[in-house]
Amino acid sequence: MGRVQLFEIRLSHGRVVYSPGEPLAGTVRVRLGAPLPFRGSLPAGEHSFPFQFLLPATAPTSFEGPFGKIVHQVRATIDTPRFSKDHKCSCVFYILSPLNLNSIPDIEQPNVASATKKFSYKLVKTGSVVLTASTDLRGYVVGQVLRLRADIENQSGKDTGPVVASLLQKVSYKAKRWIYDVRTIAEVEGAGVKAWRRAQWWEQILVPALPQSALPGCSLIHIDYFLQVSLKAPEATVTLPVFIGNIAVNHAPLSPPPGPGPPPGALSPAVPSAPPQEEAEAVAAGPHFLDLVSLSTKSHSQQQLPPAALASVPGASEPRPRDGSPAPHPLPPPLCISTGATVPYFAEGSGEPVPTTSTLVLPPEYSTWGYPDDPALSLQRPHHPTSRAVAVLTLA
Repeated sequence: MGRVQLFEIRLSHGRVVYSPGEPLAGTVRVRLGAPLPFRGSLPAGEHSFPFQFLLPATAPTSFEGPFGKIVHQVRATIDTPRFSKDHKCSCVFYILSPLNLNSIPDIEQPNVASATKKFSYKLVKTGSVVLTASTDLRGYVVGQVLRLRADIENQSGKDTGPVVASLLQKVSYKAKRWIYDVRTIAEVEGAGVKAWRRAQWWEQILVPALPQSALPGCSLIHIDYFLQVSLKAPEATVTLPVFIGNIAVNHAPLSPPPGPGPPPGALSPAVPSAPPQEEAEAVAAGPHFLDLVSLSTKSHSQQQLPPAALASVPGASEPRPRDGSPAPHPLPPPLCISTGATVPYFAEGSGEPVPTTSTLVLPPEYSTWGYPDDPALSLQRPHHPTSRAVAVLTLA
């Protein structure tokens, strides 16, 4: 088996997640089958070497992505005499610098955007579509429900295509040039809007396990989130910035939040001008011009979520057993390596973090286009921008 039978690093209390500025302590364990010379001599048997480091206050949060990563590890080395092979081992740990959403300026302000698209149809006719999207908040934590409201005014005699809402993650990597990795985290599709109708669409998306929006202390990797709402035909898109953090917004929204349905008495149809005579005749037999309707949802990428998932998030009603006993406390979202979320989505302990197949975590969909408002960007793999913090312990 050789002289060195065991050479490992164990962190105190089996911890794997730490905060910046916190002490990191552990023990280096060595088991030798025979004496090992190193600038001195270590007899056969088991030996323990305790250590402690103070983590930098500016240490960035751990992150793993396809084009770069932030890794923190402790590395130990047995420095043997000249011409002998040194023995090395390492232990990876994770740093979480919590993002308090309340520290983001204007986080409590309404999140709304609007776009107008003019288009032609039937060769000689023109029309326009007004798309307005809003969310109840600007910032969310993992497991919270994002409530979406979309208002669509179809000011034409042609039906629109479906409306689609997508929660997008954009990770920017700084190398020789900026590289953008944009992926769809969740997507929901609603029905189209009939000619000369005004419609509203109410939906919600459960925020899965995701890394936070900011990585303080790291200038090479930037993480942004967007809610993109678009019509397929005619093409109209609005993009809302969204922040993902660790401490929820504690301010009530300044405007009534969108819920699962329109609030009673909160909506009133607009009074439009009359359509052209030939189009007015075409819709005379149907509903009144620009009548307000509610759109149905055709598909949702999170439709397989268990009821307990939505029940565990803020703002959702808590289901109770029929016998009236208290509902069980829901489990936290698990680890999701595929979306770069390395902490804090696994429990502390001696067990190693493993990928999960839970429906709470959605597999990413790699996109071939870049920033939602920028031209397409190729995602060629450059030299990985890596931030690596290493605490070295040398036995000499």
